[in-house]
Amino acid sequence: MTGPPHPRRPATLASLAAELGVSRTTVSNAYNRPDQLSAPLRERVLEAARRLGYPGPDPVARSLRTRRAGAVGLLLTEALSYAFRDPGATGFLEGLALACEKAGTGLLLVPVSPEHSDVDAVYKAGVDGFVVYSVSEDDPHFRAVLQRPVPTVVCDQPAAVEGVDRVGVDDRAGTLALGRHLVELGHRRIGVLCMRLGSRRHDGPADLARQEGGSYSVQRERLAGLREAFTEAGVDWSSVPVIERFEHTAEAGADGAAALLEAHPRITALVCTSDILALGALGEARERGLRVPEDLSVAGFDGVPEADRVGLTTVRQPFREKGREAGRLLLERGDRNISEQVTLPTELVTGTTTRALRQSGEFFSGW
Repeated sequence: MTGPPHPRRPATLASLAAELGVSRTTVSNAYNRPDQLSAPLRERVLEAARRLGYPGPDPVARSLRTRRAGAVGLLLTEALSYAFRDPGATGFLEGLALACEKAGTGLLLVPVSPEHSDVDAVYKAGVDGFVVYSVSEDDPHFRAVLQRPVPTVVCDQPAAVEGVDRVGVDDRAGTLALGRHLVELGHRRIGVLCMRLGSRRHDGPADLARQEGGSYSVQRERLAGLREAFTEAGVDWSSVPVIERFEHTAEAGADGAAALLEAHPRITALVCTSDILALGALGEARERGLRVPEDLSVAGFDGVPEADRVGLTTVRQPFREKGREAGRLLLERGDRNISEQVTLPTELVTGTTTRALRQSGEFFSGW
């Protein structure tokens, strides 16, 4: 009785070179430096590799030799699913992926929780550089990134980090334009629903000290733009209710809008510092039987596709272009040792969710 046939040993670079009667360098060049071989010779090497079951050079061994991982790390201080369900993050990810495709490099997502300080994922990531997507100034994962001897690009926040490239928009100018638009429509009694201001969970009112001292600079700037616009119109900003929500979801927007409308039923406009929160607020307004914009004007920030679909008044920003620029800054850095700051334009989009106050009783006459 004969036993099972002996399994064939997988081909190696050396055995493939011996089979073809060429040097091991020739086989390696077929994969790593194809410009060094003629097209017929490279095809002969690759065909023999397929026939003999040679999988190609070991990428781990190659990275050890070249000291390059062939991938960009995207640090995202959210659950992994956030990158695929949040439309702003999705647009940014698409732009970054396009830049990586153009450069022929990979993209590694490094998701970490904003509520946990474990930085092992950052230290273990095999990448040639990091793109950091919108984290707080005191984020421990960002500090871990800066300890790695690789180039880093920040998208949005934190801002003004020495030696680090950044791409973002002028958030303050965007909300300043939005606030002035609402002022021109006659609104003085407003409420504000904002994204998280700090890395520790807080769901509730945000006083002026918290607004100005938050560790998320984008939210600080967006609130500052609104404060400037309404202060110009004679509104005491300390009297403007600001509600903060830690989660960036439509459900959080609805919950925050409910809290704000319960405490301040006389507001004529609700400004949200993101479209996702604003979409939730629109749903809450409908649940309460409020007509938008007849009973309540609602505005957001970002310009995500769903906001366009429902006609939300918002400030549109170019997410995909931010991703492209972040990739360009990282992948085309070369020997540049001076950091670059790229500020992309925003656009005020006047939709159907805001309107002018036409009846005399609607105009501001105090809280």
